[in-house]
Amino acid sequence: MAQLWGGRFTKETDKLVYNFNASIGFDQKFFHQDVQGSKAHVTMLAKQGILTEEEKNQIIAGLDSIVADVDAGKLEITSEYEDIHSFVEANLIDRIGDAGKKLHTGRSRNDQVALDMKLYVRDEIKELDELVKKLLVTLNKIMEENLHTYMPGFTHLQKAQPITLAHHMGAYFEMFRRDRSRLADIYARMNYCPLGSGALAGTTYPLDRAYSAELMGFAGPTMNSMDSVADRDYVIELLSAMSTIMMHLSRFSEEIIIWNSNEYQFVEIDDAYSTGSSIMPQKKNPDIAELVRGKTGRVYGALMSILTTMKGIPLAYNKDMQEDKELTFDAIDTVKGCLALFEGMVSTMKFRNDVMENSAKHGFTNATDAADYLVNHGVPFRDAHGIVGRLVLYCLDKKISLDEMSLEEYKAISPVFEEDIYEAISIKTCVEKRMTIGAPGPDTMAKVVEWNKKYLEEN
Repeated sequence: MAQLWGGRFTKETDKLVYNFNASIGFDQKFFHQDVQGSKAHVTMLAKQGILTEEEKNQIIAGLDSIVADVDAGKLEITSEYEDIHSFVEANLIDRIGDAGKKLHTGRSRNDQVALDMKLYVRDEIKELDELVKKLLVTLNKIMEENLHTYMPGFTHLQKAQPITLAHHMGAYFEMFRRDRSRLADIYARMNYCPLGSGALAGTTYPLDRAYSAELMGFAGPTMNSMDSVADRDYVIELLSAMSTIMMHLSRFSEEIIIWNSNEYQFVEIDDAYSTGSSIMPQKKNPDIAELVRGKTGRVYGALMSILTTMKGIPLAYNKDMQEDKELTFDAIDTVKGCLALFEGMVSTMKFRNDVMENSAKHGFTNATDAADYLVNHGVPFRDAHGIVGRLVLYCLDKKISLDEMSLEEYKAISPVFEEDIYEAISIKTCVEKRMTIGAPGPDTMAKVVEWNKKYLEEN
């Protein structure tokens, strides 16, 4: 058993205890970050005269050779080692001898693992951001192509008012734009380096923590060594942000599942993102959307787990905090996979424009505009509301839409109606006259699409 401690103990750790305590099975995921941190650390130690230049060069060359062999499959990370730190250090000593024993000078596994986790999370935030951005590009393309694609907007899953597909996609664009903003906030807030904090109380070596931080692209060193090794706020924030991303993906998936149903037929999901039934040959199931919806709970679970783990931990480091890794790694992989698959599904999905427009026409989505017509002709809104309510009841009884009523039928309910009612309640008019910023009018939405393009180019 390769471990970085043992001098104070008189007998070997029980094998079950060793296995329970070990983290090599999952912390090997940040092997490259561990080496990155070690190279920065020894570079700083040499600058401060704590190591010689020759020792620094030996250690860095040894670390590079370990990375090369692991990446080439010549060296395997195995359970012989307690954690990724002991794997790297033990192999380094095997390769370069006594100089390798100086790698750990001026640091503890506590600040080392805090650094590794920060480096890993920071790298993953960049990848998550790129995936969200790719989805935003796809959504904006759909918006640009569907400024005049009419469909019903819903409240309570009931047809409410006519909108455009561009407007509907724009709502999700705003959600995912906020998700990118949250990721950027987390990145900026977490981007301070814990290396040099030691176990909890710093070190007596004359470290240059600002230099170490600079070497790894951090904004600076952390300001309290106890907080540095005990902080997992950034993990909680990331899991919270990813939970929100998954919530948005799940809502979107739910709508796609509904739109894909035989009753709606608003969309057709590409065969590459659908599955069939083992018994019913006619079936084409929206499994990707359903799995994305289902995996949302998995990410929520990771967030609740780390919140529960952290809630009772006194300062500074405690072994409980080892539980932050597996759940975070799994949640990151889950969200990245869902984003990639979801973008592929949406980008290949076909929208049934004719079906959506017909649904808007036959769902009384223009009823509010009929009431506004009456108001514009001097009828108080509350009276207009009641008149249009009677119109809807009449149409339901006759199984027709407002557009299909004759002028005589309109006048029988209110003499205020004239021939221009048909223009006022056409789906095209209903949408196009809604021109305030944020509304579905095509001219307004065209401006939004251009603003979105500029945002994507600049961010």
